[in-house]
Amino acid sequence: MLQGRQTWIFQNRPVIESTGVSGGPFEANGKLAEDFDILHEDLWMGQDSYEKANKVLIEEAVQVALRKVDMQEGDMHFFIAGDLINQITPSSFAARTNQIPYLGVFGACSTSMEGLALASFLINYGGAKYIITGASSHNAAVEKQFRYPTEYGGQKPPTAQWTVTGAGVSIIGQNSGEATGQIVTTSATIGKVIDMGLSDPFNMGGAMAPAAAETITTHFKDRKIAPSYYDLIVTGDLGRIGRTTTLELLKNNGLTIEEDKFQDCGLLIYKDSQPVQAGASGAGCSATVLYGHLINQMKSGVYRKILIVATGALLSPLSYQQKETIPCIAHAVSIETNS
Repeated sequence: MLQGRQTWIFQNRPVIESTGVSGGPFEANGKLAEDFDILHEDLWMGQDSYEKANKVLIEEAVQVALRKVDMQEGDMHFFIAGDLINQITPSSFAARTNQIPYLGVFGACSTSMEGLALASFLINYGGAKYIITGASSHNAAVEKQFRYPTEYGGQKPPTAQWTVTGAGVSIIGQNSGEATGQIVTTSATIGKVIDMGLSDPFNMGGAMAPAAAETITTHFKDRKIAPSYYDLIVTGDLGRIGRTTTLELLKNNGLTIEEDKFQDCGLLIYKDSQPVQAGASGAGCSATVLYGHLINQMKSGVYRKILIVATGALLSPLSYQQKETIPCIAHAVSIETNS
């Protein structure tokens, strides 16, 4: 079960049975629009608040994932989810709607892999037969909580990132061992909280880079494998600054990764022409890119083995107002095509 200090090995290789991905209007104009199941024309999504719209994104993604495998809410044993709004209320309210036994988790933008790691652990050791897990964020709801309301029109520095409006979920099931070509989870490395003393909420990528480097280094040390084992190593939302910094930190740790094999969800989701400064961020960033684009790439044979490392900045409006620095974390999950 435990290999090294922080890594779980999933001998039973839980299966990613299905995924559901929803997004907003900015994502509809992005590079990965075709990988979304549902895209909305506006940020309100028929609701009277952005927080309620965040809830809609989650509910829709869950329904899409269930429909793809002809299952119902009652077939799920647990729902593991989280978001960035105070007390993860959109996820909790979505759980009120779907009535699946619920475990709410918060790892900021690392929530997607925290949920996938926990779901895989429970499935691997017989704690459930089916679990639906995911994460979400909403640009207008998150920006007004952590930075400035959209209506304020505040100018952002080049280090800032654009919060993704989207939700991505997956259904994780037991592996019968009979089918080939299934996409499975094989391991998870749980990160430590790293704080290098940065306090600028407009430079999340720089703040999270040390946590990403720490978890990636630990993953390869615990598993006793080289970076060449994977076809792709992808971080959650480091953006341009965080990605460059992480590559330098990994090199200092003795890990040299080819640049084309080291990508970032925050740099994949939008077009170069979209004004996102250093890239994308948000709990929905890695969730939508993984459960949409990357899973589709694995299904088509582009990748067979990937390591996805979702990073999170564990600050709050209260901690920022109290002039605290930004503690960060990263969780990694390895995903492979079952042969």
